[in-house]
Amino acid sequence: MTDSTQLHEIAAGVHMWAPNGVDTWGLANCGLVHSDGEALIVDTPYTPALTEAFLAAARRVTGDIVPNTVVATHANGDHTWGNQCLAGSEILATDAALEHQCVEPTPQQLHALVRDSDPDQPLGWYFRRHFGKFDFSDIQVLPPTATFSGRHDLTVARIPVELHEVGPAHTMGDLVVHLPEQRVVFAGDIVFSGDHPCHWAGPLDQVSAAGERILAFDPEWIVPGHGPLLTPDELRTYIAYLDDLSDQALLLHGQGKTPIEAARVLIDEDRYPGLGLPERLAITLSTEFRHLNEDRSRPSLVEPFALAARIAWQRASDTAAPA
Repeated sequence: MTDSTQLHEIAAGVHMWAPNGVDTWGLANCGLVHSDGEALIVDTPYTPALTEAFLAAARRVTGDIVPNTVVATHANGDHTWGNQCLAGSEILATDAALEHQCVEPTPQQLHALVRDSDPDQPLGWYFRRHFGKFDFSDIQVLPPTATFSGRHDLTVARIPVELHEVGPAHTMGDLVVHLPEQRVVFAGDIVFSGDHPCHWAGPLDQVSAAGERILAFDPEWIVPGHGPLLTPDELRTYIAYLDDLSDQALLLHGQGKTPIEAARVLIDEDRYPGLGLPERLAITLSTEFRHLNEDRSRPSLVEPFALAARIAWQRASDTAAPA
């Protein structure tokens, strides 16, 4: 699942760690920026074991430089739970990332969901399928050591680094990392590649606007939170998908559909062919419908998972059924 070949050079001093995260959950892209004896990490993997594999690959590139800064693009565990392996480093995030961290399931809660949920029911089956390969039992969540709002600039020796807050979008506290001289943007989960996204904060027009802000930096390469590296034209295609999904959400909500019903309509008509994990539409549409309903109560992250699991369970059953 992880090896040194997954650390790819994008530009001088800039690398992307890219586990094969398509059609599954939890295998997020991470970044390494290094120059003249200094190093910065963009996001850490889901577990200490994955993080140690990432750091081992980084040491082969940097010559044993210890990263002194970690930038968290947002508070989801698959981008932050490896921070405990870099406990001596500064951990930077947005002020608003702390708000999402309050509703994110803890590693212990996720471990219990995987271990104790019924594997003969959709949610238990889905959690085991996608999260059973991870060991969450001994993870200690490290909060940011420094936060900001708006914009924060720093340098990695000779490399200027710009952190731009773009949330709420995917979560409450998203940021993107812009390397202007290298023309690279680490987009976090503002951008998914190869699979449907799942958005927890929204609304979709704010996710789309965050994508447009990335394009305004005039990057050559965009590192998505999950999946293969993207060009600007590929990001424009992704933004068009978000805009169409927003339009469909408004239409289907107006027809009185529930999020799971709306997701099934879009899946049955194969509106977005070629994207994996179509059940995630139920999660993003749940978020979008909350906005359309002007529901300002604290969202549950498990309930939308249950809707996605029901769709995936049914699709797997349909595939397995004899003709």
